[in-house]
Amino acid sequence: GEAQRDAEGRSVSMPIVIRGPQGGGHRLSAQHSQSLEAWFTAVPGLKVVMPSTPHDAKGLLLAAVRDPNPVIFLEHKNLYQLPRSHVPDGDYEVPLGVASILREGTDVTLVATSNMVHEALKAAGRLAARKEQPVSVEVIDPRTLWPLDEATILDSVQRTSRLVIAHEAPRRGGWGGELLSVVQEKAFDYLDAPITIVAGRDCPLPYNAALEKACIPGAAQIAEACLAVVQRPGFD
Repeated sequence: GEAQRDAEGRSVSMPIVIRGPQGGGHRLSAQHSQSLEAWFTAVPGLKVVMPSTPHDAKGLLLAAVRDPNPVIFLEHKNLYQLPRSHVPDGDYEVPLGVASILREGTDVTLVATSNMVHEALKAAGRLAARKEQPVSVEVIDPRTLWPLDEATILDSVQRTSRLVIAHEAPRRGGWGGELLSVVQEKAFDYLDAPITIVAGRDCPLPYNAALEKACIPGAAQIAEACLAVVQRPGFD
């Protein structure tokens, strides 16, 4: 990627990667359960990476280390406990700014980040298995929130005409609002339903396990949101 430029317009290389765990689900209360990606995407010059799989984590990290710009690399703590999966031994990169279509679909585009990707895939599977009026969900993992692969997301929305965004962070000030504004501005004429955001509750995450679970969205809430947008008038 192009190096940053200082106040006088001179090219400045600033190759630094800051890794950090985040996210809830481990009863670590409000102090250690935040989802802070929106803080960093609001800072011009920072690249923000949020992997959802071990394969992508390695490839994205190698790409981030070799990037001449400062990169914030956010890892949800739940991802450390994923079932073992194949990660190539060799040197490979997952390019920053390239989204991944994890499941193809025709009825609604579902963009999810980090740990919510796995909840999104569960939701898509449940909706596809419905006996009456199954729903075909296209699941996209942006992988990097900035730079954002707008082209992949916009192309999907133009085909499905519907968009649901899922992230764990609270809706207020969340990254989903940024994506919503991009799609609203650049693909409004393709939309058949309002864009929906599925997000965490607007409160500090509690220590109590039951209360914490109630604050974090999951597959059920995501499936409900997808079903709501496709069941609006005009859905066959």
